[in-house]
Amino acid sequence: IIDDEKVKRQKAIDDWLPISSSRNAKWWYSAFHNVTAMVGAGVLSLPYAMAHLGCYSTIAWAASAHKGVIENVDYGYKATTTPGKVFGFFNALGDVAFAYAGHNVVLEIQATIPSTPEKPSKGPMWRGVIVAYIVVALCYFPVGLIGYWMFGNTVDDNILVTLNKPKWLIAMANMFVVIHVIGSYQIYAMPVFDMIETVMVKKLNFKPTTMLRFIVRNIYVAFTMFIGITFPFFGGLLGFFGGFAFAPTTYFLPCIMWLAIYKPKRFSLSWCCNYVCIALGLCLMILSPIGGLRSIILNAKTYDFYS
Repeated sequence: IIDDEKVKRQKAIDDWLPISSSRNAKWWYSAFHNVTAMVGAGVLSLPYAMAHLGCYSTIAWAASAHKGVIENVDYGYKATTTPGKVFGFFNALGDVAFAYAGHNVVLEIQATIPSTPEKPSKGPMWRGVIVAYIVVALCYFPVGLIGYWMFGNTVDDNILVTLNKPKWLIAMANMFVVIHVIGSYQIYAMPVFDMIETVMVKKLNFKPTTMLRFIVRNIYVAFTMFIGITFPFFGGLLGFFGGFAFAPTTYFLPCIMWLAIYKPKRFSLSWCCNYVCIALGLCLMILSPIGGLRSIILNAKTYDFYS
């Protein structure tokens, strides 16, 4: 009887936890979730990143093109000092890494797609990722290229701030940002939700209920909102987290796992390509947070909290 109760409790927990519940997602879930994960804050910072490197996305580039090239536009480095140029370059690398860090959600999405030995989930995942990256390219490249072309190195770390007119169009774009973040936040936070809820029900023996999920998730959201309001350094935070958090999971950890699983011949093309990606990813992880942290420190010197 005790064993039966343990089995029933474990089944109830597995059915309640998102990570172990039924898998019935389709291939377009992968495409939608990847687009939602990538086409967000990153697209707004790409023109700013280009100033250092030398569907609101449509509003951003279309409004920029309509406004036209500003007078005496300068396409040189945004910074004027050598340290500023170097650290700005590092921060810009983190902005780009943040913008293209979509692979962080791949495992979470794949866990919801049906998978059998005959029809593994990697098939629909691959189809979804291809569609997602086509959509991402259509969103990113016009904003990055046209935004930088129009404003040069005077563009802000959020291009919507640079545009500022017409008011109604910028308000609409910001509303799209809010709608996007509501969806993308759930995707990025789902692994954290899974981890917290697993600990709550398996380690701390809380009963798996809707109320528990409501309380835990809202506390986490409130905490992250507090951090976001307290430290609203858009460009610096993107650069910092783009390098520190997203570079490993997107740019070199997958390569390490691929090498460990498939063990390609030493010095073969695939072996060399993966090690080059690992080296570049490590550099990105080390250098980008330095630039982002410097940007945060400089902004913090003149920032009044909750002003």
